[in-house]
Amino acid sequence: MISANNIPAPVIIDFSAILLKLKTIIVNLKNVIMKKQLTVITIFILFFAGVFLLSRCTGGGSSAKQSYGGYESQVKWGEHLVTVGGCGDCHTPKKMTPMGPEDDSTLLLSGHPAQQPLPDIDRTMAESKGLAVTQTLTSWIGPWGVSFAANITSDTTGIGAWKEEQFIRAMREGLFKGLVGSRPLLPPMPWPSIKHMSDDELKAIFAYLKSTKPIVNVVPAAMPPVTAPPMGK
Repeated sequence: MISANNIPAPVIIDFSAILLKLKTIIVNLKNVIMKKQLTVITIFILFFAGVFLLSRCTGGGSSAKQSYGGYESQVKWGEHLVTVGGCGDCHTPKKMTPMGPEDDSTLLLSGHPAQQPLPDIDRTMAESKGLAVTQTLTSWIGPWGVSFAANITSDTTGIGAWKEEQFIRAMREGLFKGLVGSRPLLPPMPWPSIKHMSDDELKAIFAYLKSTKPIVNVVPAAMPPVTAPPMGK
């Protein structure tokens, strides 16, 4: 038998204290979790901010490249436009090869050679029949008279002293040297087509031409029709 003295004392549980303790633990745990979440969120924010800034920094070069027609510089873009536009067809003197005339790379874009004579033809006949006659592509005879491809290298006998606005005016308005009040550009200069280029394209072409090797060559002045001196004299 269990005596009265052996009966254990009743255990009194303070549930309110336990709940309070649990509440405190939960609050502390929640704060820890929130701090960790904030830390994670902060890391993500910093990470994506870094990625964004990096893309802006590296993208600057990409944007610049896009603004140059996909080329790394304005000059390179201009060189491309001059090449595909066939500017050298008339502005670069030719040398004869077994396969016909080819560009003389040593005289790139230097225009009609100053001392080169015109082809020996009857100009009056050519002009009266509306013929356009050329031998080297750097000089042309037609109803407009005689025109010579300009020196467009960076030399002062070319466009070395030109300003960008002059070049753009020449291409847009077809004016000799881009000077207001000057004579019109003569055939076969295709300025009526070139004028549709964007300002950026024309600026790129000008930048390239200004970077070319300077070649001294004073191109002859254009001749009016019929009244020009006889060929070969």
